[in-house]
Amino acid sequence: MSDVRVLVAGASIAGPALAHWLRRRGAEVTVVERAPGLRPGGQAVDARGVTKEVIRRMGLDAAVRAACTETIGAHSVDVDGNVLETYRADDDGGDGYIAEIEILRGDLSQVLYDDTRHGVEYVFGDRIAELTQDADGVDVLFAGGDRRRFDLVIGADGLHSAMRAMVFGPRERFVRHLGLVLAFYSVPNEFGLDRWMLDCQESGRSAGLRPIQDATRAMAIFSFPSADFAVDHRDVAAQKRLLRERMAGFGWLTPRILAHLDDTPDFYLDQVAQVVMDRWSSGRVGLLGDAAFSPSPMSGQGTGLALVGAYLLAGELAAAGWDPAAGFAGYEARMRPFVEANQEIGRVHVRSLQVPGADAEPAPEPDMEALMELVERALNGIELPDYAGLPDSRAAAGRPITSSATP
Repeated sequence: MSDVRVLVAGASIAGPALAHWLRRRGAEVTVVERAPGLRPGGQAVDARGVTKEVIRRMGLDAAVRAACTETIGAHSVDVDGNVLETYRADDDGGDGYIAEIEILRGDLSQVLYDDTRHGVEYVFGDRIAELTQDADGVDVLFAGGDRRRFDLVIGADGLHSAMRAMVFGPRERFVRHLGLVLAFYSVPNEFGLDRWMLDCQESGRSAGLRPIQDATRAMAIFSFPSADFAVDHRDVAAQKRLLRERMAGFGWLTPRILAHLDDTPDFYLDQVAQVVMDRWSSGRVGLLGDAAFSPSPMSGQGTGLALVGAYLLAGELAAAGWDPAAGFAGYEARMRPFVEANQEIGRVHVRSLQVPGADAEPAPEPDMEALMELVERALNGIELPDYAGLPDSRAAAGRPITSSATP
């Protein structure tokens, strides 16, 4: 066992995935999460292309597949419910519009937590209040009052990363709003949904219903254009008002879905945004996942980037003998082209949903060959070293190390 101590901020997907690989490479890992426990529900996230190989190397293929939504496919419908197009989960080798591996964010988070809770310290209900780094380590003051020292600190705390703001600067410097707002929440399945997703798009807005493992419920999804976005991401009442206003008059099943807005336990609304940074590390502090390079939900690859990035970040740090400068440089060199391809996919998808004005020139026909080449780079355009010769031991079974509230 190495004597390297790593603090990871965030216990959604990127953080526990990184904890898995850091632990296997020999580091002592602490994960701090400001929420009192794991957050359930959330949007359906996908694993496509090379991400499936990372899950296999984690030894979690069976556990992930067992928690999948089991969606067979999707029907695109008009406002009267007529089917326009059909997509199946086995299209494109399972990497199509509906992915073969599709799982609710909260369910994947639970799988990763269950895998790492033995041998990784989880601190729930706390956060990093201050950090000071020097040549040899990072001194951290937690909001709860504890002071501890780590060799490395990694921010995996999402689009609104407090770690990024603390070390790299204000969010406005890095977050790029793509002009779209996305909302989702679970509702009673009073719509007869049976393993098929329904999606209705009209004039730049969309409403949808997605099946989940619990057949008595479904996941509602809405999106609408918004050139700016001034709603506080923690002001849920304002977010619900905005959703009702922007989806008024949409038709289809929208009024029935919105009727459950005040009863749902897991409402989420936020801007569709990307994080663009010219570097993902500063000294002994690094960033991972949406905190570093959010591709936006419209890419379908946020989870893929988090899982692939976790594998490479832990591998490159260990391969560099835990030297932060060399380890972070290797991680960035391998990840950046993959990130850029996936961010471009997100931007292409958003542009495809935009409704041109009355005086706009007709859009040119898309270059399908170039688009398919981009898709391939976004799915498989990265090498996964095997890191032969590095420590690789699964944590021994034992009692979980958990501070504060347990989920």
